[in-house]
Amino acid sequence: MADLLIVGSKVKAYIKSKKCKTSSEVLEALNKKVMGVLDDACKRTQGNKRTTVKGQDL
Repeated sequence: MADLLIVGSKVKAYIKSKKCKTSSEVLEALNKKVMGVLDDACKRTQGNKRTTVKGQDL
């Protein structure tokens, strides 16, 4: 697994606050989604000839 960009304990606590349980593969799947969102944001940033990722790029 790649380095986690998310805080596992915070994700688990959030899911628990919604009265649900966390499966063992949730953190890795969420991490992949986050990486994908950030990759897309970087492409958009570069496409707009910037180096700073902004909220609008997400």
